[in-house]
Amino acid sequence: MAPTGPLDGVVVLDLATLFAGPLAATVLGDYGAEVIKVEHPVKGDPARTHGHAKDGHGLWWKMLGRNKKAVTCDLSVPEGADLVRKLAAGADVLIENFRPGTLERWGLSPASLHEINPRLVIARVTGFGQEGPYAGRPGFGTIAESMSGFAAVTGQPDGPPTLPPFGLADGVAALTCVGAVLTALYHRDTGGGRGQVVDLAIIEPLLTLLGPQPLVWDQLGLVQERTGNRSGNNAPRNVYRSRDGRWLAVSTSAQSIAERVLRLVGHPEVIDEPWFAGGAGRAEHADLLDAHVGGWIAERDADQVVAEFEKAQAAIAPIYDIRDVFEDPQYRALDSITTVRDPDLGPLRMQNVLYRLSDTPGSIRWTGAAPGAHNAEVYGGLLGLSAGDLDRLKQKGAI
Repeated sequence: MAPTGPLDGVVVLDLATLFAGPLAATVLGDYGAEVIKVEHPVKGDPARTHGHAKDGHGLWWKMLGRNKKAVTCDLSVPEGADLVRKLAAGADVLIENFRPGTLERWGLSPASLHEINPRLVIARVTGFGQEGPYAGRPGFGTIAESMSGFAAVTGQPDGPPTLPPFGLADGVAALTCVGAVLTALYHRDTGGGRGQVVDLAIIEPLLTLLGPQPLVWDQLGLVQERTGNRSGNNAPRNVYRSRDGRWLAVSTSAQSIAERVLRLVGHPEVIDEPWFAGGAGRAEHADLLDAHVGGWIAERDADQVVAEFEKAQAAIAPIYDIRDVFEDPQYRALDSITTVRDPDLGPLRMQNVLYRLSDTPGSIRWTGAAPGAHNAEVYGGLLGLSAGDLDRLKQKGAI
């Protein structure tokens, strides 16, 4: 008998769009939760048409919509809001990312939903949170990457602040949301039986990942500057180009690794310098250390460099693009990119579940489905609506 996902029996209503809320629901679905994806009957989730497509099928959606039962529902229509109330009555989690006040306007406030189902965990994922002067503003990941301080420290010293070319803030917020939901579920099931509201502002998780910057400013009045690929905490730490034109990244966060690298590249004399004894001192001499390491790497092909570093037990990695990820033996051993059968496009290779559990592993059971593909199953099976009921709801624009 196949192992059961650890979240088997947990019902999640995914009312969110673009991208933090839906990705949180995807992760929960990967580990066995029954995720019901609620989309507008005409507009759908914008992720369906975001980015590249093949034969008219959005590729991002195939990943983001996996393991979700797709239903259509217009929450602004009274009959549609009523459907959500009925679904919420039997759900464990509801994830939404509408602007503050929107659910309340539709008669779906957390208070009213908790009257129906006191055990419901409601995750509200917005750009700026439910309170404060910016709460009503539209907020996307780019705004969070800008306002968190991330962009200010990213890029070359003489260049502009740099934004990531993918949904970094949304992804970090999604994983934070997963943790918050599981924390709230644990409290519900061990601490009294009530659900609660999770208020997650996308501007906050990246701020946490920036480490001690707030403390350094508060206590020392220092603002971290852009340093390119260097670090203010240790050196050598940079990317270096090999003789055959490949880029490699070197990290020496540990003192012992830094010593091994300098011995390897033929400059053991610097190890005895007083400034070499700590990461901050080494960072102050990054020009010298980069010259030693970069010069040695530039005289050798990448494969030889990696082999020599591995022999010396020093940390190095080639800079990969997605083609390299697909071919790397370590990723293959982990099945990090796995193959899933899709009814529209055949075999698809996509990211596997985030982590491996020994007894209750997650799985990708199906890819992103068509809009409303599970209307009959969810509304008929869970709510007991007949085909005639569904036809009437469709005529009213509710589904």
